[in-house]
Amino acid sequence: MSPPHNAAMPERPATTPLHPALAGLTVLERGWLSSNNILIHAAPGEAGAVLVDTGHVVHREQTVALVRHALRDGETLAQIVNTHLHSDHCGGNAWLQQAFGAPIVIPPGLADAVRAWDITRLSHDDFGQRERFTIAGTLAPGESFVAGGRRWQALAAPGHDPHSLMLFDAGAGLLLSADALWANGFGVVFPELVDESGFAEVGATLDLIESLPVRLVVPGHGAPFTDVAAALARARSRLAGFRADPARHARHAAKVLVKYHLMEHRRLPRAQLVGWAAAAPLMQRMWAAFGQGRGDATAPEAWIEGFVHELAGAGALAIEGDDVVDR
Repeated sequence: MSPPHNAAMPERPATTPLHPALAGLTVLERGWLSSNNILIHAAPGEAGAVLVDTGHVVHREQTVALVRHALRDGETLAQIVNTHLHSDHCGGNAWLQQAFGAPIVIPPGLADAVRAWDITRLSHDDFGQRERFTIAGTLAPGESFVAGGRRWQALAAPGHDPHSLMLFDAGAGLLLSADALWANGFGVVFPELVDESGFAEVGATLDLIESLPVRLVVPGHGAPFTDVAAALARARSRLAGFRADPARHARHAAKVLVKYHLMEHRRLPRAQLVGWAAAAPLMQRMWAAFGQGRGDATAPEAWIEGFVHELAGAGALAIEGDDVVDR
């Protein structure tokens, strides 16, 4: 999951202009509610194309249409690979699986939770994934697969999500970084919000990226970029700020969750938005660890109201009477 940079999902995602390292790939750059989709077209002799990540569930029909349009004449979708299982990266899985019959491969950490459809372990009661899908197998760190005539190595990328992967094509110097590195940061470090280690893992993942011969990064959100050193410097600066003040990171995460939920629904009564947030398991844990007994708020609802007003002050949403409206 990612902090939104703009309020609305575009009608059609942008198709990234071709960089030499992207030959044979179609990158669908989505809005901040959905992750980017990377379609690796089949090379001669391969069974079909491979799709990396499937966007948010509310855009599932659009994702199916975009993938169908992007597939070349006679090309099939042979496989779906999820970098991790946040709802903005796996939300289209069920519909794509139904539309194309493509098997789905995921990181191994939550494979048993997917098979049992344990939405608490999958965090879908926090993040909104609602449509069950099945998996054909797993892709573990250190393993690789061939697609588009390239060998893609799976690299562990814990921090934002303890089970997340990046995919690296060493021959082209192309890194599909998911939420481990964006041009201006990285995804919310969710383990730190539930009293588990995450900041150290983010730092180790950034060190790993720096050690690789990366020439182009396709992030999970935002446009591909080539200035990897500058992105790493920005990410490390952000990480240092969060490590110095974990409560700042928690406040950032709380605002992301509120904004993310509102982006999905577009307009909600303020009481309903605040009530949802106060009941969300992750927000309850954050209130206990970072909100309760700190500041003026005496209840989680008041704490969340403060974030709603901060987001309104920043122009990320608007308060119109009793309603809260996405911007």
